[in-house]
Amino acid sequence: MTIRNKLTLLFTSIIATLLLAFASVVYFSFSKNRENEYYNSLRHTAINKANLLLDAKVAPSVLQLIYRKAENSLFKEEVAIYDTSFNLLYHDAVDIDQVKETRRMIDEIVKKKEIRFYQGEMQVVGIFYHHHNQDYVITAIANDQGGYVKLRNLKYTLIISFFVAVFLIYIAGHVFSSKALKPVSDMVDKVEEITATNLDLRIDIGKEKDEIGELAVTFNEMLNRLEKSFDAQKEFVSNISHELRTPLTAMLTELQVAVEKERSNESYKASIHHAISDAQKLVRLSNSLLDLAKANYDHTEIAFRELRLDEVILDARNDALHDQPGSKINILFEGEMDDDNDVSVRGNEYLLKVAFINLMENGCKFSADRETSVAISYFKDKTILHFRDKGIGIAEPELQHIFDAFYRGGNQQFAGGNGIGLSLTKKIIELHKGSISVASGINEGTTFTIELPHL
Repeated sequence: MTIRNKLTLLFTSIIATLLLAFASVVYFSFSKNRENEYYNSLRHTAINKANLLLDAKVAPSVLQLIYRKAENSLFKEEVAIYDTSFNLLYHDAVDIDQVKETRRMIDEIVKKKEIRFYQGEMQVVGIFYHHHNQDYVITAIANDQGGYVKLRNLKYTLIISFFVAVFLIYIAGHVFSSKALKPVSDMVDKVEEITATNLDLRIDIGKEKDEIGELAVTFNEMLNRLEKSFDAQKEFVSNISHELRTPLTAMLTELQVAVEKERSNESYKASIHHAISDAQKLVRLSNSLLDLAKANYDHTEIAFRELRLDEVILDARNDALHDQPGSKINILFEGEMDDDNDVSVRGNEYLLKVAFINLMENGCKFSADRETSVAISYFKDKTILHFRDKGIGIAEPELQHIFDAFYRGGNQQFAGGNGIGLSLTKKIIELHKGSISVASGINEGTTFTIELPHL
């Protein structure tokens, strides 16, 4: 069932319930009022007839004749007058006697002064009447035919009005829900047009700042992220295809040349060394790509634990020196540490080591003396790391691109690489809620500054 139909049925059900409650209150209130009014009318008629008999001294036969000659005598009030000893003084129709009074009933009327009850559909009232120092008991019975007709007409009117109102409310609810959900329908139609090939399409937000507008804004923001992700993926696939093709083509060419004709052992060894060099490039590229994939994982998918940054830095230094013999990496601790928490972070040791090794290796590769330094500063809320070298530096226009994946600046001729290291490093630092910045100048060296918050 669609939301439109659910809202329509819910709206109709609520209003129908309220209408039904209202109609019930009206019907039962009218019914109770009719009953009370007719009892009062019976009481008034009975007392009037008693006064005619007792005060005006109208003969009982005359009163009975008036009763018989009245229109609709079947439904007229039938009055009987007794004394307290159960002696009948007057009766409108003794032969009919619809009440059929008993001694017990007379005693009850004397005791309670007045009783009211139904006899079938007819209403009966019994009255204890004190007149001229004499006590009498008067009973009256009648059928409120006119009142019942009005009550029945009211019931039919309420029933018909109820169903007509429910029908109109359903139609109105359907119209209003359709109008209210039209932006959602338009949104659904627009979303159905969006595919992987046209992620640039967006949903109209509209002029109203309501929940649907907020949903459209949120959806458009999600599309922005998806579009950036798809574009980055396309660029990544394009770049990685190029990076893989170059060493593979060089390796294949070298091997094809080596087998074309007989060569000396030295020539074969040179070809093998070239192939090994290209294979090593592929291995480094594969490792970098795997690390980049790990850094792109969801935060919840990566294991974090408490780490000491100084220990991670020292381990990264040892690994970097092992991979690049002849390099020199200096570790400088600026100030004394008062508390272990000043150098502790919550992070992933492997990824942080990858980030630090990338910066250390870059500093060594692009420095003529193959030397770099790491300075560690401690603060209560964060630790700051400075990776400094005295290398060839980076030109100002290139600084804004160095963290882009596969970007190679003008210094690529000075040292090899695949353009993944700095992009990977930035992703790892951001994954740890930190920040990284760079300051550099041509032939003035480069400084990378990392800020990592404590636990």
